Amino acid sequence: MTLHLLPISDLPEIRPGDDLGSVLSTTLVSKNIHLHAEDILAVTQKVVSKAEDRILHLDQVHPSPEARDLAAAVMKDPRLVEVILKESLRVLRQRPDLLITETRHGFVCANAGVDRSNVDGADTVTMLPQDPDRSARRLRKQLGCGIIITDTFGRPWREGLVDVCIGIAGPAALLDLRGTTDRLGYQLSSTVLCPADALAAAAGLLMGKGQNIPAVRIRGYKWVEGISTAASLVRAKENDLFR
Repeated sequence: MTLHLLPISDLPEIRPGDDLGSVLSTTLVSKNIHLHAEDILAVTQKVVSKAEDRILHLDQVHPSPEARDLAAAVMKDPRLVEVILKESLRVLRQRPDLLITETRHGFVCANAGVDRSNVDGADTVTMLPQDPDRSARRLRKQLGCGIIITDTFGRPWREGLVDVCIGIAGPAALLDLRGTTDRLGYQLSSTVLCPADALAAAAGLLMGKGQNIPAVRIRGYKWVEGISTAASLVRAKENDLFR
């Protein structure tokens, strides 16, 4: 298998209410870039959130007493903490300048995915799409290829950030190899791979930060239609030894 990753740059600034699928399609045509049904387009969460008006100006936020108390403990803007709490099911860990929460989607990440980067104005934040899988399905229907929506997450036990899949349509999110054999004939009993995250991480290398590359075409990965939800990537609490 040989993968070809092609960055898609120079999209116009995405505004709330924009038809992201149409914007992507127009940009691809202008660059003479074609999508095949077996391709996957990785799209950064930020442009999806902008198109879906998941943008908030902090001067419109009135922090609750709970948010003020927590903000004082972690030394964050109380208005930002209020947004994080509203996007979270629960706060799992905290330290100065960091909150680890479980989002309403079930993701465990820093600050519930609320982000100040790559948006206009220091007091403007973006939030994760309300249903990233639904967003991915919409783009798949418009563009006719597999879709992965990516976001940058930290990871337990390891330094550094990588892009992971938070929404998917088309390819199976997980590849279950249990019951197959390795090259020596031993049967695999617990191997379940996550191509969705692996492809998101590969695309993230090209997206970078501040590069105006919100999408990457992935060609060459031989995928089959399967259970296509990022929700399937969230480990159930009863199987999670660390939560």
